[in-house]
Amino acid sequence: MEPLEKRVARKSAQIYLPIALGAALVFFLLASAVGEYTATARIGGAVWIAVLSLIIAMPLVTSRIKKLARQRASNPD
Repeated sequence: MEPLEKRVARKSAQIYLPIALGAALVFFLLASAVGEYTATARIGGAVWIAVLSLIIAMPLVTSRIKKLARQRASNPD
């Protein structure tokens, strides 16, 4: 992997992982506070939300970070 690709991958992961884990945490806390769901349902739902959030956030964040990195590489101000 090229240095630029490595930086893009690392920076992207630093953004989309907290987004996905934050969404899962919010789901878990809301499911715990609002309903009387079993622990299995709350944990399973949180994992499901984390996976779906990763699926959505990964390509969006990575493409945006890659675009910004290319712009900075072509215009080193």
